[in-house]
Amino acid sequence: MSDFEQNGLGPLDWVLILAPYRKDASYTASLLHEHKIKGRATSPAELADLLAQSPGALVVTHEALDPAAIATIADFLRDQPNWSEIPIIVLVDRAASQSRIKAALGAAWPRSRQIFYQRPVAALELISGIQSALLARYRQREVRDYLERETELRLELNHRVKNILASVMSIFEMTRRGATTIEELSEDFRGRLTALSNVHSTVFLAGGEEVPFADVVGSTLAPYRSGELPRVSVDGPHILLSREAATTLALCLHELATNAIKYGALSRAEGHVRLEWKLSPSSDPDLTITWTETGGPLVVVPSGTGYGTRYIQAALTGLFARRPELAFDPEGFRCIAAGPLSRIVRKC
Repeated sequence: MSDFEQNGLGPLDWVLILAPYRKDASYTASLLHEHKIKGRATSPAELADLLAQSPGALVVTHEALDPAAIATIADFLRDQPNWSEIPIIVLVDRAASQSRIKAALGAAWPRSRQIFYQRPVAALELISGIQSALLARYRQREVRDYLERETELRLELNHRVKNILASVMSIFEMTRRGATTIEELSEDFRGRLTALSNVHSTVFLAGGEEVPFADVVGSTLAPYRSGELPRVSVDGPHILLSREAATTLALCLHELATNAIKYGALSRAEGHVRLEWKLSPSSDPDLTITWTETGGPLVVVPSGTGYGTRYIQAALTGLFARRPELAFDPEGFRCIAAGPLSRIVRKC
């Protein structure tokens, strides 16, 4: 194992070698192999193609740098992405003018990291320099990965913000159409935004794209379950919802709770709501969610359909591909929604 791997930095990158004269290429490749570094020799004709495969470093002898090779490397350097600065290790004969070569290559390759060694060079010194160059390359690629993750996060954030704003606008428009006073509009809209905020907080705290249904229920119905005798009881198995399904169900639960407070079981001290969900025993189970109210005032079938009822019907139909059952029984309102569990879990 190389020093690079022992430091926990992953496998070494590979080194491209342009040394077409004498045995320079085979000697350098053998030296790299002894230190568990992959080296690949190239001919001038293959240079452009192999550079395009993004080596960790380029080792080149100065006599191989004819105008064509210099131009090929210059083209590669010019097209590098912003994060990239490939290390170029130049081996210069003692008899050659190192200052002249440095000046010429600096002018030809203005965007490059050049490291010069005068031959003959000790094997340990050369290997140490190549390993340092590869470590620098590794750090560059960490920067690349970070930038790519940042770009993905910005795109995802932009997408989610647009979705949230679209939800807010939809909620406002439907609330506005159902409101008869400014106070009613303000109260209902605030409540729906709070429900939307709560479910987004729940999804965030879940730390991923999935959230337990019980957590969604808990955050949405928490205001009605406090005290020694909770007004709302819940029961059901552990189910992980997708982010979208969690948001939809939270808003539906909010509408059911709001309706229960205004007109149903929660409008009286003795009233009670039971929420339960069950899975059918099959390999592709159905989920059934039942909201049942008891102890409230006598229920009558409403003469019109308000925002909450319209939203629940549309949202649950879209979620399960089945229309929910809304039963206005005199003893208490009941809502039953059912459909394939596969429709509300995260699609991998």
